[in-house]
Amino acid sequence: MIELATIGEAVAVIAACWAIISGVGAWKREFIGKRKIELAEDMLASFFELSDAVAFIRNPFASSNEGRTRQRGEHENPEHSKLLDRAYIVFERYEQKKEVFVRLNTLKYRFMAVFGSETESLFHDIGRTVNSIFASANALGTRYWPQQGRVRMDEEQFQRHLDAMQRHEGIFWDTYGEDDEIRQRLAEYSTRLERITAPCFEEPLKSYKIITQKLPFLCNKKRQSDT
Repeated sequence: MIELATIGEAVAVIAACWAIISGVGAWKREFIGKRKIELAEDMLASFFELSDAVAFIRNPFASSNEGRTRQRGEHENPEHSKLLDRAYIVFERYEQKKEVFVRLNTLKYRFMAVFGSETESLFHDIGRTVNSIFASANALGTRYWPQQGRVRMDEEQFQRHLDAMQRHEGIFWDTYGEDDEIRQRLAEYSTRLERITAPCFEEPLKSYKIITQKLPFLCNKKRQSDT
């Protein structure tokens, strides 16, 4: 019985030491990881805000006054001005939400420093997707809409023109469907971002929890053996 008590006491001491060491390690990891978790939360929130801003920019419903802040060219005719104004709507709306995009870019380098330089590809893809909206707006306003019904084309040329115009319109306007290209891209980026940040929110030190949960049991056994 004495040997059993001695063994129990030794186990309890070892467990207590391990708990203290693990506890210090856990505290250090918690202290160091706190800012990492905050950064992950900030990045996720910023990306969700950006997704909402993109949806706002691409909203197909526009008032008659939108796009009118565009600077007119000297030789624009009223019809062409109307088409260019329509394409300019996304630029106007972007200015209203500009701080959302600036905030994401501000977090970019901090995020790369903490989560690895390989995450730069995610930001590159996000930027390329946002820029594609403005590229399509330019293409529609300066080429495809002005040509539609105004430039003579043969059947093959017209089909190529129509296909390209519809492709750009699918980027320019939000179709609210599952096959919407921009929505699909943003959903993919969201999944990638959540996968990168997921380890931040996992419960650390499972072995520490097991030890600390069993420590009271071991101490109780020692007390029982002493009596």
